[in-house]
Amino acid sequence: MNFSAPFIQRPIATSLLMVMVLLLGVAAYMGLAIAALPQMDIPTIQVSASLPGAEPEVMATTVTSPLERQLALISGVTEMTSSSTLGGSSITLQFDLSRNIDAAAQDVQGALNAAAGDLPKTLPHPPTYEKANPADFQIMSLAVRSSVLPLNTVDRYADTYIAQQLSRVPGVGLVDLHGEQKQAVRVQIDPLKIASLGISMEQIRSVLANATVSSPKGTLDGARHQVAVQATDQLQQAAAFDDLIIAWHDGAPLRVRDVGRAVDGVENVNAAAWYGQQRAIIVDIHKAPGANVVSTVNAIKTMLPELESALPATVSVDVVSDRTQTIRASVSDIQFTMLISVLLVVLVVFAFLRGIWATLIPAVAIPISIIGTFAVMYLLGFTINNLTLMGLTIAVGFVVDDAIVMIENVMRHLEAGERPFGAALVGARQVGFTVISMTVSLIAAFIPLLFMGGLVGRLFREFSVTVCVALAMSAMVSLTLTPMMCRLFLHRDRDRHPGRIGALAERWFDAMLRFYERTLDWALARRRLMLVLTLLAMVLTVVMYWEVPKGFFPQQDTGQIMGATEAPPGISAPAMAERQQAMVDVVRSDPDVASVYSWIGES
Repeated sequence: MNFSAPFIQRPIATSLLMVMVLLLGVAAYMGLAIAALPQMDIPTIQVSASLPGAEPEVMATTVTSPLERQLALISGVTEMTSSSTLGGSSITLQFDLSRNIDAAAQDVQGALNAAAGDLPKTLPHPPTYEKANPADFQIMSLAVRSSVLPLNTVDRYADTYIAQQLSRVPGVGLVDLHGEQKQAVRVQIDPLKIASLGISMEQIRSVLANATVSSPKGTLDGARHQVAVQATDQLQQAAAFDDLIIAWHDGAPLRVRDVGRAVDGVENVNAAAWYGQQRAIIVDIHKAPGANVVSTVNAIKTMLPELESALPATVSVDVVSDRTQTIRASVSDIQFTMLISVLLVVLVVFAFLRGIWATLIPAVAIPISIIGTFAVMYLLGFTINNLTLMGLTIAVGFVVDDAIVMIENVMRHLEAGERPFGAALVGARQVGFTVISMTVSLIAAFIPLLFMGGLVGRLFREFSVTVCVALAMSAMVSLTLTPMMCRLFLHRDRDRHPGRIGALAERWFDAMLRFYERTLDWALARRRLMLVLTLLAMVLTVVMYWEVPKGFFPQQDTGQIMGATEAPPGISAPAMAERQQAMVDVVRSDPDVASVYSWIGES
């Protein structure tokens, strides 16, 4: 059976089929998402609990430990990490890659319910959890600042306007803020005064909580209309809290200002963020699963002028981090590398086949095979990333082999006197099975990667599938388009007389063959020496394998450095801020540093 015969007999239909493959591949390429690495959905859930005012040791023993005991009973948990800070507890659960995240979330909720009896009764609200994916990394950071407006006003703009607008951008997942300064009223009570009056802190807390609640007021009913009573009973300013009656003493009202004072402040005085040396609100933007990172960042940058125009003139928004710079650079570099690989392969083919038309055939077959692969990648939900592009680059060398096998066999029949049509039919029938067997054997080499489990298997799955699809696409092109083009064009090289360059190349190849013949005779005459050298090379290979440094990924300079600062547990927020700024000064003193942003506290 000659699979290529219908395509050789119908060159126009075959050409239209290849044009369709080419157009589908180009359309798919335009729609493929761009990322640094393949999309990896790692089932991760983060549990949070808060107990304002509790020390880290208290949080660890009374909140974190009871939660850990129950969460550890959940099946499929591969890793559990926890952190206890002042007034807060955070537990991160990572599940087996095969575990369904929704089912895991239900188990986490059940564990939280089971741990409720062991938690302090003074928790303001039960522990909460959220689904997280470490692969949905931060793609951009913004600094919102003002040299005129108070920081709590800047925070309001960042939280209620900028973050909300950015969340609407396609491709944006989570938008979180660092150094938040939400407006709040802080009531400071003198413990000696209330102790002398027989009043406890819990009494004052209850009075303050009951004095600023938003409760229904009822309605006023008339004969024809009904009106809901609207009244603001929430206290917003410190002056209103100063006048609040907390108790009666000897028949006289005892107000907050009699035992302390109320001041306008912020919710978390321990949180702060800086852009350089100026206080700011840092807005971190994370990508949504499967989003095109480059398109998302471009959309955000397009929106920024519109956002700034709606803000007061004294508020500025600066881009302090853009992860797509390295992604663009690495993807562009590997695209250029793949283009160079294609050109080099074509040049090598031209150097050895020494025919323009013989070179044209693989020069057309390689791009069609590569571009056609993009269509399958789009259907499989893959992305354009370093690994898939690396797979296509590697596949270039394999792709050209199929075309060359077909070309050489057809050329052999042409040189034997066959007509172009007959040579294409006979040559394609003879090597058709060879092309298929070559493709299957190459795909078999990547099968272990397809079935590899764990994080590494999921990471390299797109790489292996992309290579396999490129190889299959190459076999399809070599059995359809290549023999058809051999019928139309290959005989023109046979009838063309070699020029000076061709004659010179022929003499150079003959010299190479003579040199190879002499070296081969020398090696065959010294078989024992060759065997010793071979064994020595094998031993050196094993030794160097153990000596070569190993890692998950090659080292890459992204142009960004991230670090964490740690101080003694008893350090105050102002002292921590002072040390943080001292560290920032040291970093900024380096002339190669473009910008620095940092924050402290839980925010």
